[in-house]
Amino acid sequence: MSEKTLEHDGHPDHRALAGGTARAGVFGFSDGLVSNVSLIIGFAAGGVDSSFVRLAGIAAAVAGAASMAAGEWVSISAQNELIKREMALELRELKLHPEAETSELAAMYRQHGMSREQASASAKEVMRDPERAVIVHAREEFGVDADNLPNPIQVGFISMVSFLAGAMLPVLPWIFGGGNGAKYASVAVAVIAAALAGGAIGQQAERSVIKSAARQVAIMMLAVGVTYVIGRLVGVTIN
Repeated sequence: MSEKTLEHDGHPDHRALAGGTARAGVFGFSDGLVSNVSLIIGFAAGGVDSSFVRLAGIAAAVAGAASMAAGEWVSISAQNELIKREMALELRELKLHPEAETSELAAMYRQHGMSREQASASAKEVMRDPERAVIVHAREEFGVDADNLPNPIQVGFISMVSFLAGAMLPVLPWIFGGGNGAKYASVAVAVIAAALAGGAIGQQAERSVIKSAARQVAIMMLAVGVTYVIGRLVGVTIN
């Protein structure tokens, strides 16, 4: 087994959170759910026909998923390009001013609790390989793990799928029905989904599952309430 494998397998109980996929999945699902149930209830409150509510919900789900995927791809790609540029500049500094960079790294190690002698020896050891040293400098100076940058395509795809899943849930009652029954069912489905999502987040973060679920539901219901009021006002005005 390689040394790199051992480094990553040293704590198998730790969850793999790097790379941005967990954030994209949670944010995508939550955003899709909250934004689309709010839109659907806003349309329904305006008194439009069920077919318009259904069309609006499906269109918003697809458009939102595409937008989320594109946004994540652009932001992650730009972030990675900036990181690579900074690392290229750092590598140049390492080669032009190795003594100063070694002293800087040793100072960082001393801030982590190493003795002066140990920090100096560790910094010199790291600086033997400039290509590896720049990765260590990036981690210490920028807080970036250059070995594990997020994949923009992967993050964008996960964001798209999770948004679409969350956004389509409150649309389902309108596909199979309409009127007040579909409206109440849509809110009920969204509440259950928000509670399950919030509870899962709380469980993974080892926090109160009930509080996390309640927070997620409260945020969603606040958004639904606002769009419902706006839908009623606009619907009355148009009528």
